[in-house]
Amino acid sequence: MAAHPALVALFAAGLALTSALAVAQDRSAPKREDPGFFERVGQWFERQFETLDSSVKDASKSVRTFGHEAGIAAKTTVDGAKDAAGAMVRIPTTRVISGHQKCPAAPNGAPDCVAAATAICKKNGFDSGKSVDMTTAENCPAQVLLSGRTGGVGCHTETFVSRALCQ
Repeated sequence: MAAHPALVALFAAGLALTSALAVAQDRSAPKREDPGFFERVGQWFERQFETLDSSVKDASKSVRTFGHEAGIAAKTTVDGAKDAAGAMVRIPTTRVISGHQKCPAAPNGAPDCVAAATAICKKNGFDSGKSVDMTTAENCPAQVLLSGRTGGVGCHTETFVSRALCQ
């Protein structure tokens, strides 16, 4: 138990010595006076250089961003020009061909004139086609027509492609 009060006394002495050294060090540090004219001018230049550096970095970032966006725009323009050039190359080979091709019935019952236009174009040496002009007619058996009736039982409407745009 005697060691315990001695330890407390030693700790208190160390604490007092440490605080005394801190006070002595604080007194020995020279006090800073107001900065002089030249120091203020130097600080002003430092702030200006920091602002200029920040502005240059922002401008550099803007230029990089602009360059990236310009590259994307150029690529898009080149792709568009290629597509337009491809279309221009195909124009001389495009023709409007006259014909008479029946449009078959599609699964929904409507006439499938795309198939008819393609058939007209393939007959004339082209690969594909789209209908430009169509004709419809009512097809009735001879007995209906001879009786003087138009339409009715046995009659149906047929659709024909008469002109197709072929490529």
